[in-house]
Amino acid sequence: MSVDNATVTKIAKLARIAVSDAEVEALVPELNNILGWVEQLGEVDVTGVEPMTAVIPNTLRLRDDVVNADPLTGGNVRDKVLANAPEPQHGFFGVPKVIE
Repeated sequence: MSVDNATVTKIAKLARIAVSDAEVEALVPELNNILGWVEQLGEVDVTGVEPMTAVIPNTLRLRDDVVNADPLTGGNVRDKVLANAPEPQHGFFGVPKVIE
């Protein structure tokens, strides 16, 4: 595929970018070079290569989800918390239905 002046002008119009005639002339070979690189990438044999989501391995840096058993700092106090609820239901706060 090759790009000509009309194609560059149309792309600029679709992108709402003001491009002069001199800029159109300069963009034609640049876009053709880019498309040439893309065509070369299509020729590479990638059989057996697993797709990647990133170049370096990313792992989530999360702390362990551990319940603190100390009653002063939190954890394992569900019954005490629900004692303040007007209508606890099955170990949770009971709320009125708002969607019909």
